[in-house]
Amino acid sequence: MKLARRTADLGTESAFEWAARARALEASGRTILHLELGEPDFATPPHVRAAAFRALEAGATHYAPYPGIPELRRAIAEDAGRRRGIEIDPAQVFVTVGGKAVILYAMLALVEPGDDVVVPDPGYPIYASVARFLGARPVPWPTRGPADWRLDLDALEGQLSPRTRLLVLNSPSNPTGVVLTEAELAAIADLARRRDLVVLADEIYARITYDGVAAASIASLPEMAERTIILDGFSKTYAMTGWRLGYAIVPVALQTVFGALIINSVSCAPTFVQWAAIEALQGPQEPVAAMVAEFAARRDLVVDGLNRIPGLRCPRPEGAFYAFPDVTGSGLDGATFAERLLEEAGVCLLPGTAFGERARSQVRLSYAASRAELEAALERIAWFVGRVRAE
Repeated sequence: MKLARRTADLGTESAFEWAARARALEASGRTILHLELGEPDFATPPHVRAAAFRALEAGATHYAPYPGIPELRRAIAEDAGRRRGIEIDPAQVFVTVGGKAVILYAMLALVEPGDDVVVPDPGYPIYASVARFLGARPVPWPTRGPADWRLDLDALEGQLSPRTRLLVLNSPSNPTGVVLTEAELAAIADLARRRDLVVLADEIYARITYDGVAAASIASLPEMAERTIILDGFSKTYAMTGWRLGYAIVPVALQTVFGALIINSVSCAPTFVQWAAIEALQGPQEPVAAMVAEFAARRDLVVDGLNRIPGLRCPRPEGAFYAFPDVTGSGLDGATFAERLLEEAGVCLLPGTAFGERARSQVRLSYAASRAELEAALERIAWFVGRVRAE
């Protein structure tokens, strides 16, 4: 069977591949500590689950309107607008099957073959994968490097060309945990206005921040709402990864095409899940606060533990739930470190190159696991690094 040429340009999300490898080792009798997937280990809050049961019993098992049920679109517009300090019309809200769909729809709507899409490097790999799949060129978003991974604003403008169509932001960042400051966002907004760029703002981790840091939205800045697509959803904030529900907030100019893309791809998101999402937004928020507080404690446990291991250096993330240590001092690059750590110590994490070429000396560790698992993983990592440095 001959495959279409564009399938060769379709990338992947390495976390799922590494998870499969780890499970294969478990099937052979090994005990593996899983720190590869970006998935909260918390259960979806009980009141959200109960809302889904009620919706099922009430018969919410049929097609929903393709943009989402009106009640959810209104709830999202109110919640997202309040948190970002902007007015959002429910007509701008499109409920999607997961957040990844927003990446695909945004690029399908805006990007032509041969266009440039500026993506974070290191960054979530699906941005570059979708751009390549559509015949565009992903252009690395320059950062200052492993000391803090902050955006190099001076270098960014040099990455733009007359073919640049879309600029992707992710704050808080996967994998670095960096939260863009208001000053950084203002500089990016100025650049977007001057160069007539559309911004895809991936804000899926916006409510998972630490130490009083707040994740502002570029859409709240002057003249940016009309050139920004906001990606958000329920997977991370409400521990609803398996429910597969995300949403886009789009400018008026994109409403018709976003609707057409949903109709042509999935028809609609599951109806009963949408009713559960309303309860997530409007019900008690204490479970979110408790989860974020626990992630903060785990962050400190992991970062402090990694920095006590000779040869490893790890900046302290401001948001999300990932540590991104530099492993150069172990004598290994990130890819070799991850491979050997899994095989020799039974700890599964990801090489930095899963997120871009600038992260060859890094690995990504998800601390969305219990403290007991994280402590056990740190012990195994310390043992492994000591063994490697003694070779």
